Parts: sequence; C-alpha cells; structure tokens
Amino acid sequence: MSRAVSWKLGDQTGRTFVVTGASSGLGLAITRHLAAAGGRVVMAVRDTAKGHRVRDLLRAGAVKADLAVRRLDLFDLGSVRRFAAEIEADGTPVDVLINNAGIGTVPRRLSAEGVESQLATNHLGHFALTGLLLGRLAAGIDPAVVTVGSSLYRLGRLDLDDVAAERRYSPGRAYATSKLANVLFAVELDRRLRASGSPVRSLLAHPGMTRTALDRDAPASARTVAAVMGTLFRRPIDDAVAPILYAATEPAAPTGRHIGPGRPLRRARPTAETLTGAATDRDLAARLWSRSAELTGVDPA
Repeated sequence: MSRAVSWKLGDQTGRTFVVTGASSGLGLAITRHLAAAGGRVVMAVRDTAKGHRVRDLLRAGAVKADLAVRRLDLFDLGSVRRFAAEIEADGTPVDVLINNAGIGTVPRRLSAEGVESQLATNHLGHFALTGLLLGRLAAGIDPAVVTVGSSLYRLGRLDLDDVAAERRYSPGRAYATSKLANVLFAVELDRRLRASGSPVRSLLAHPGMTRTALDRDAPASARTVAAVMGTLFRRPIDDAVAPILYAATEPAAPTGRHIGPGRPLRRARPTAETLTGAATDRDLAARLWSRSAELTGVDPA
C-alpha cells in the first residue's frame, strides 16, 4: 500500500542541515535545494577540495547559499568521530541529519574493523554519526534523521556472522545488503526514539532510479545494464530528491515507511510505501543494532 502527497519545499530559514556526500549526485542536489530555500547546510564530504569548489559554484550562482564544508569519511570511524567532535566543539546547531552518502558495486575490501566496505560506509559510518550527533539533534528545530535507502533492499541478505562477506562476495548483492541495513536501522531508530520520548524523528526515503556516479566502479556489464534501464526509468536528479527533501522538511512525513518518488515515468510525488520482507524483521533489526554498536563503540539510542 502506498500514498502519494502533493508537496512543495517551504522556507527553511533558521534551520541547519548536515548532508553527507554533499558535493555530488543526490547530496549536491539536496544541498542546492535546501540552500535555495534558506537553509544552512553543513556539507559533510570526503574530498574537501572538491567540496569547496562546489560550494563556491553554488555561491556564485543564483543561490545565496549558507554553506560550510567539513571533512567526513564514513569508511573511517576515526574520521566520523572527529567530524562529530568538531560540530560539538564549535556549537554548530543540527536540526536535520541526512544520511545520504554511499558507495556501490565496488570490489571487496575491508574497513579497519573488518567489515565489507559497502556495509561499513553506507551503514556503519552513518550509524555512528547518528549516535554521535543525536544529543545536538535533540536540541534542534523539528529535529530529524533522514536515512536514504533504496528499493534494492529487497535483494539484500544480511548475515551478521559474516560482516566481512568472506563466504561469498557479489558487489551488487553487497550493495543491496547495505541498503537493507539502512532500512532496518532507520526503522529501529524510529522505534527507540519514540519509546524514549525523544523529539528527534527517524525517517526513511529513497530516490527511485536516477543518474548518479554510484555505479562508477561497477563491472562494465553491470554499468551497461544500468544504462539500458536508466534510459527507460531513471528520473532527473531534481525529481529524485523530492522524497528526501520531503522527509527532511515536512513535519507530517510518516516514520516507519519508505518514502519514494511514486510511479515511474511520472513527475515525482513523495509517496509512503509499505516495507516488506526482511525489512519488517524486528529481531533482525535489533541484532543489527547490537552488532553495529559493538563494531562502532557507539549506541545511538
């Protein structure tokens, strides 16, 4: 079951958004729209030189952008801790955290914690970042954590006894598994925040099919398939970010649902989709939470 809504991004003056992966793809489009609406954006990026170039381009355009560039490498938990410590030290307000950055379909490699890189970057880094910023978020204006998912979560197979993906590694399957972890985390965070009476809301949104650089490291055959599919179904990126912006800025946006762009081949309308399959497994979500807290040393809620 799904429900689409008519919606327009309103004035975001006075609110501060942390956007991971803000210098390209979805993150750049999200940043541009939020800044144009008056919001302040902390651009959390791995490559700060690129981040500064993008910031300067935005400032030189029609957007009167209030932008700050900060280094964040989600693959490196030390970098995550330094980023959060800097935010805390200088008193930067955080009203909304948009967990957007990610890598996809890459050759197998492991983080310092021995976790496959897509799971480490797309899920664990954001898990730790959320936990480290949750206190600052709780003091924010209509505070929210928005996790960017994907409909590919349905193809994920999460084996918490093999976070290194040693038994069998498929780049595409590993990406889908990281997206399943994103979904489980967002929904479990929502449950825990509501149970504790926190003012912070946890929302989950996805862009549908769109053109980004996410598959740049994929095998040539996979890129060819994606290109063919994309010709038919990929949305313009400004359309694709609509559900993410809706989740980040609309107090009525529902938690516990996967907010997407609606039907293919039509203009995006934020649509609350019902989660299915492993994404509804509360025991798996709780076990993922415990394993993530163990690996990161952070327990968000």
